Amino acid sequence: MEIRDSIRELAEKYLKDDSQFIVDVIVSLRKNPKKVLVILDGDRGATIDDCADLNRALSEALDNVNLIEGRYLLEVSTPGLDHPLQLKRQYYKNINRKVRVKTAGSAIEGVLTAVTDESITINRATGNGKKKEIKEIIIPFTDIEKTFVLVSFN
Repeated sequence: MEIRDSIRELAEKYLKDDSQFIVDVIVSLRKNPKKVLVILDGDRGATIDDCADLNRALSEALDNVNLIEGRYLLEVSTPGLDHPLQLKRQYYKNINRKVRVKTAGSAIEGVLTAVTDESITINRATGNGKKKEIKEIIIPFTDIEKTFVLVSFN
């Protein structure tokens, strides 16, 4: 088992409830201090207190099992805007939000309106005023390279 899988498994033991989940674990053992980044999310989001609680529990557990030799820096964070959606669970959480979906052939922006086990549905607006049209686009998960949630400051 890879070290990142071991850390993920260990971190999942300290989640508060079934609404929280680990999105990703990134391990960099090349530099000193070594760095471990655990990305935490939840169906209703994750707070700074959730991150701090997991950080304390995971830090103690990592020290006890001696999984990483020497000094290391542990960071527990929520996914930022620059972090793409990785789990279907994140797509469900972001229904009715504007997203940018990158596929092999294009990038599509629109409102995420539905998620199934196989695909997502995006409503993309084209035109302005009376000529504005909403086009429904279904994108299979197999075609998605990356999806980012877009934030509007209007």
